[in-house]
Amino acid sequence: MGAILALGLASLSAPPVVAQQKFVTIGTGGVTGVYYAAGGAICRLMNKDRAQHGYRCSVESTGGSVYNVNTIRTGELDFGVVQSDWQYHAYHGSSSFKDAGPFQDLRAVFSLHPEPLTLVVRPEIDAKKGLEAIKGKRVNIGNPGSGQRATVDVLLQALGWKYSDFSLVSELKPDEHGPALCDNKIDAFFFVVGHPSANIQDPLATCNAKLANVTGPAVDKLVAEAPYYAKVEIPAGLYPNHPEPVPTYGVLATLVTSAKVPDEVVYTLVKTVFENFEEFKKLHPAFGHLEPGHMVKDGLSAPLHPGALKYYREKGWL
Repeated sequence: MGAILALGLASLSAPPVVAQQKFVTIGTGGVTGVYYAAGGAICRLMNKDRAQHGYRCSVESTGGSVYNVNTIRTGELDFGVVQSDWQYHAYHGSSSFKDAGPFQDLRAVFSLHPEPLTLVVRPEIDAKKGLEAIKGKRVNIGNPGSGQRATVDVLLQALGWKYSDFSLVSELKPDEHGPALCDNKIDAFFFVVGHPSANIQDPLATCNAKLANVTGPAVDKLVAEAPYYAKVEIPAGLYPNHPEPVPTYGVLATLVTSAKVPDEVVYTLVKTVFENFEEFKKLHPAFGHLEPGHMVKDGLSAPLHPGALKYYREKGWL
């Protein structure tokens, strides 16, 4: 009886603010990647102003783009960082989302940094030969459920290559591929990432790994046919021993949500980011060149969420 009474008193004395707390979750990627940093930056700004709007934002490390889309679809996540190509495929029900069908409730919020498809090879491999240099080698293509893995699969299909064209195909997560390369367990790894990235810097500095070109007729064809791809360069001098730009192609990182997420939630998140924009840009080097005018248009193939649209119209950006 005393225990029941104590329990009852404890519940009565709980502060009412706990019951009113509203939670927002953002799915990202591996903890060493820029997606996790992006989610962390957004949540940091939202939580700073929590007293005003009442939302507590939390970041979840996930398997990446495809996982984030699927989890937003089931309602387990409110927001997710997703490659622009997988935003397109999810909304249209193509490629990896063919079986699930079009995700018509998918909504765009804004785009973030460019993400070149980055190929890192061991020092003894001729990086100038690019893709041809890794045929027959031990290559990490990324973990299932990640946008990177799906992007690599599209590239291999365009090249007419199969997994059997490599001596080993591994499915390591982003925080595992650098050490595996330096330990001579793999010869190369692909990574779709914003630059500069510690995940790329580490193997380049630790074991003199190199960035390889990702070019050729198959890449030309992919870029020409897909609205979400563009030819890009990893800038010269960004990493040690790389005085020349490295040509490749890539996508944009984008923030997405569901039409089921209330307008007020999306409006609050968007307003928080853009009204603290200079601070946001300083939270990771990959955000340094972001411009609102591009973020509200580029790489967005799903419709804008009404909450985001409301803010952008108020600012005169759309």
